[in-house]
Amino acid sequence: DSYYYLKRHIFYLLLGFSALYYGTHLDLGKLKRWAGVIFALSIVLLFLIYIPGVGKEISGASRWINLGIVTLQPSELLKFTTILIIAGILSKKKEMIEDFWHGLLPPLILVGAVSALVIIQPDLGTAVAIALTAFIMLFCAGARILHLGLLAGLGVVGITAVSITSAYRFRRLAAFIDPWKDPQGIGFHIIQSLLAVGSGGIFGSGLGGSRQKFFYLPQQFTDFIFAILCEELGFIGGVGVVALFILLAARGIRIAYSTSDSFSALLAAGLVSWLTLQALINIMVVVGLIPTTGIPLPFISFGGTATIINLFSAGILLNISLNPRKQS
Repeated sequence: DSYYYLKRHIFYLLLGFSALYYGTHLDLGKLKRWAGVIFALSIVLLFLIYIPGVGKEISGASRWINLGIVTLQPSELLKFTTILIIAGILSKKKEMIEDFWHGLLPPLILVGAVSALVIIQPDLGTAVAIALTAFIMLFCAGARILHLGLLAGLGVVGITAVSITSAYRFRRLAAFIDPWKDPQGIGFHIIQSLLAVGSGGIFGSGLGGSRQKFFYLPQQFTDFIFAILCEELGFIGGVGVVALFILLAARGIRIAYSTSDSFSALLAAGLVSWLTLQALINIMVVVGLIPTTGIPLPFISFGGTATIINLFSAGILLNISLNPRKQS
């Protein structure tokens, strides 16, 4: 069926816009009260992927739950619920966040545990996105710069250690450093991506005019959709998409500042950071600025769970924007 992905994507978009509508009208007070339960449920779902017959492995990674006609990716839900529970914790800490042991350590333990669970799937890219989002939320909550600086240093050391001690991650790192050393092997993916981006020129080949999508560029409809977008819409189209994500970031920051309720502000900051960080990481991978990860391009890449969760998150941002909450 040549329209398989189109029909599935339209189906996911319909579910996603329903989730967006629900998120726009959701009572955020109830969402805050149920944050712990929702987070625990997402952890349970994450463990289900290791049960034979329930979990589904794709390309060597165990990240999906087989639901028959569709699959569920628990790590996408976990991204949202982690932001939700961290916003709840930090909104209660307030001035205590400057104290490392009583304010900063509890959310750090939570983020560390979540990141470890995601890394063993294996999915280092998602773990990095979660950690960076939490880092920004800690900054917004008022954590001390000294503490954040130490965390950043430890994070770099940890990511480096995980990358060089894993065979497949080390191959990705080698491909990033010199893809032309093995153009038909480990360097094939990034080379084909760069060819797609460069061949688009200024105006592109037109919608549907991509050649790289015909079995040259792997994962062209998911993680590397931006390369095909640049090939078909050119430099102008690529810059246009980047500009839209910059606009999303600016609007999200404004929404976070528009409310005096600490939970809503931190939730907005976390959601917009997560969405824009994913876009930044995805685009940097496509143009060869960082090693390959499994991060999709929000709102554009094919993927049911990610599309629904991303649009639901956009609905939450609209909710906060339309209903700025005041401190009692």
